[in-house]
Formats: sequence, C-alpha cells, structure tokens
Amino acid sequence: MNFEAVKAIYIFEMARMRRTLLQSVVSPVLSTSLYFIVFGAAIGSRIEEIDGVPYGSFIVPGLMMLTLLQNSISNASFGIYFPKFVGTIYEVLSAPISFLEIVLGYVGAAATKSLILGTIILATAHLFVPIEIRHPFWMLFFLVATAVTFSLFGFIIGIWADNFEKLQLIPLLVVTPLVFLGGSFYSIEMLPEFWQKVTLANPVLYLISGFRWSFYETSDVSVEVSIAMILLFLALCLGLVWWIFKTGYRLKT
Repeated sequence: MNFEAVKAIYIFEMARMRRTLLQSVVSPVLSTSLYFIVFGAAIGSRIEEIDGVPYGSFIVPGLMMLTLLQNSISNASFGIYFPKFVGTIYEVLSAPISFLEIVLGYVGAAATKSLILGTIILATAHLFVPIEIRHPFWMLFFLVATAVTFSLFGFIIGIWADNFEKLQLIPLLVVTPLVFLGGSFYSIEMLPEFWQKVTLANPVLYLISGFRWSFYETSDVSVEVSIAMILLFLALCLGLVWWIFKTGYRLKT
C-alpha cells in the first residue's frame, strides 16, 4: 500500500475545500437555516408532532441526509472528473499507485468533507430545535456508511460523465427527488396506503428511516432492513468501482 500517494491525493482534495470555503460550508449552512425557517415555521405550526417528536426535531435527520448525499456525490464526482477534463488524470494513471489507492484518496477526501459538513449541519440544527441522539453508535454508523457509499457513487458518476451537464444529471434529476420523496420531511404513514407501498421502492427511504431511528427510535421501516440496504448499496458501488478500474472504462477520455 502506497500511503504517500493516498495522502497526496487526500491532502490535495481537502485543500480544495479550504479554497472554496464559502461554497463548501457557508452555503449549505444557510440552506439548512432556510429549511428550518420555511418548514419549521410554516409547516411546523400546522404539524406539531410526528410519532411523538416535535416536527422541527423530526426533520433534522432528513436535512442532514439531504446535505450528506448531495455533497458526497458532488465532491467525489467533481474530484475525479476535473482531472479528466484538464488532462491531469494521465499523471495519476502513470504514477506507481493502484486503483485501490486512487479510490482511497478521492473517496476518502469526499467522505471526510461530507462528514465535516454533516457535523456542522447538526450543530446548526441544534440552534433551532432540541435534538436527542438515543443511539450515538448507530448514528455514526449511518453517517459514515452513507458518506462513504455516496462518495463512491459520486466517484462512479465522475468517471461516467464526459461533460459538466452529465455530472449534474443524476444528482439533480434522480438523487434529490428521491431524498425529498423518501420521508425527509414527513412520515410515510401520513401518505395514502397506495403511495406508502410506492415509497417503499425508494432506496433513500431506508437510509433516512434508519438514521432517524438512531435519533428518536422512530422509523418507517425496520432498522435491520435499513442497515442491510446501506450495506448492499455499498457493496454494489465497490463492485462497480472495481469493474471500472479492471476495464479502464472512461478513465482516459
């Protein structure tokens, strides 16, 4: 294992976060604050509690998951796409480092950025509403597993994309709608029976439900199923990344 190579990629990617601090940190914090103002004040005045949890507190895990998914994907996808775009990917591919070390550097940095941002979002939410974390271990598990899994997913998108439009296609048109429709701001028990069954086909529901359970011990699906889903998605992403480096798919275009 070439730890120096992993460290070099990791430090380079983390330095990009420091250079774009306003976009990387301040913007998501402001967005979260606006969500609390809009949903907490407007909707929270009509819905006082869901499953015994105040509405403002109920939406915190969903907001954190929304931010985590979006930033994990965008950080990892841009991190690998930009070297392809400017041509510096050839320097990485010609260096004496393995595909595992490349993935560890890029995905590790993207996941770290998302975890830092998730912590900041949690601290910001605490300024607006009371928060209780009943299962800290499982909260950290879902937080880390989701950050790593969707950073891997973003890495795959960055390799697949051959222009900036494709880079934003899946996050904007697929992931964001799935998060909003996956119980981020409501319990699926509030939906008609037909739409409850439809929502169960949304994989993001299981992530949000399990994450919310770690806070308040309330969930729309079994926590065991949530854990199994995140591990399954992680395995699929790892398999796809391995296949990409095995075949060299779009690494040089």
